[in-house]
Amino acid sequence: MPPMPPRRSPLTFPNGQQQALFAPPPGSRPLAARMRPRSLEEFVGQDHLVGERGPLRRAIARGHLGSSLLWGPPGTGKTSLARLLAEAVGAEFVTLSAVMSGVADVRSVMAEARRTLVEGGPRTVLFIDEIHRFNKAQQDALLPQVEDGTITLIGATTENPYFEVNSALLSRLRVFRLEPLTDEQVGLVVRRALIDPERGLAGALGPDGGVSLADDAFGHLVELAGGDARQALNVLESAVAIAEAAEARGPGGEVAPRLEDVEAAAQQRVLAYDRAGDGHYDTVSAFIKSIRGNDPDAALYWLAAMIAAGEDPRFIARRLIIAASEDVGNADPRALQVAVAAAHALDWVGLPEGQYALAQATVMLAVSPKSNRVGKAYGAGTEDLLRYGSQPVPRHLRSATGRQRRDTGDGTGYLSPHEFDGADVQQQYLPDALVGHRYYYPSDQGAERRIGEFMEERRARRAAGRPRRVPQPGGNPMTGIGDGMKAHTESRRKLADTQKRDADGG
Repeated sequence: MPPMPPRRSPLTFPNGQQQALFAPPPGSRPLAARMRPRSLEEFVGQDHLVGERGPLRRAIARGHLGSSLLWGPPGTGKTSLARLLAEAVGAEFVTLSAVMSGVADVRSVMAEARRTLVEGGPRTVLFIDEIHRFNKAQQDALLPQVEDGTITLIGATTENPYFEVNSALLSRLRVFRLEPLTDEQVGLVVRRALIDPERGLAGALGPDGGVSLADDAFGHLVELAGGDARQALNVLESAVAIAEAAEARGPGGEVAPRLEDVEAAAQQRVLAYDRAGDGHYDTVSAFIKSIRGNDPDAALYWLAAMIAAGEDPRFIARRLIIAASEDVGNADPRALQVAVAAAHALDWVGLPEGQYALAQATVMLAVSPKSNRVGKAYGAGTEDLLRYGSQPVPRHLRSATGRQRRDTGDGTGYLSPHEFDGADVQQQYLPDALVGHRYYYPSDQGAERRIGEFMEERRARRAAGRPRRVPQPGGNPMTGIGDGMKAHTESRRKLADTQKRDADGG
């Protein structure tokens, strides 16, 4: 057997750090990459996972690290956490990017991990960034080695793994959700970068004289980061470059980025919204719940967030139409009309002017009285349908021709409400098996209160006895309409015959 090739030896830089072969030197690495935490003590945020009682902290304290999936927005420490966990249990740490790697890369890593185990070496932690970008075949290639323990897989994703990761692979992973960093936590990361003499901006890797950041610039930087530490450090690094080029320095000679430098570096607030991922679902959820919660200000904010992030406005219009029936319902029937009108207006004028119609409908729905009783009633009726199956239509409600009525009795006995006082008469409308079942219970909100009062009055009137018949003017309206349609059809036939003769020259 030919000898195995030697392992790649790391390079050692003057600061004592070791980097893999072909990795860029520290001075050329972005500030965010240089400031990755070197230990769990330096790791900022995610106390629910790596705090004193966090499940990951307790697991590695026992020397155990199971295959897992880190799910969270960008800049929350997924890659850094995976590396630190591997180091804490003494495992080899190998990374793959789902964007640039394929099945062959996965199999190569698996073979090396198996060889290391056979030689008595440490276990391998395989970290796959953006694992949701692996297709089914690539994800399936991971299953055997995850199952038999050849590797410990740690995946990272910004997308909802319950939608994007195969169920077979997901069942072998424990999902841990990472939350956006708080402003205080982002501020801590920024301060470390400002004062760190080894990796940050206070030493040889920073500008001459170091960096100071005024309170207003610091606060704006933290705020616009939106819980993304990487974004904060990237903007800081750009702002320092802008200030240094402009010779903006403090009294001690340090580079002093101003508020306008931070704004120039950021260009604009980076909206934490992904139209194809969690941002889409979370933001529209907040939008609908704000409408349901009678808060027009919050609803308008979330509407603006979706529009600014490039959400399809027709999707927003559809959600407004749904909310009009689901959450407002008969408490204000006009809400559905306004929502549909806003959708039509959007089709006519598009953006940007269509925003006015969407905003109008949003406010209308948010301040309308609320009732979900229509939806509840429909749900109850559906449950009965599933429980009892499709029931036969009562004989007196069936449609029938004159002969069918004579031969089978279908349609016989039906009472037209128009022929009775109050345009109402008591008779059975539900199938025989469901007589007495009730689904719709109006609330006391808005117009639905009047509906409830009408239903109670009708119930009391029926309980008092059958209403009397009232004289009907004229004859059967359907007879007249039917005769009119016959005349219409005959006129059309005669006209067609005349046109045909004229066309034939006769």
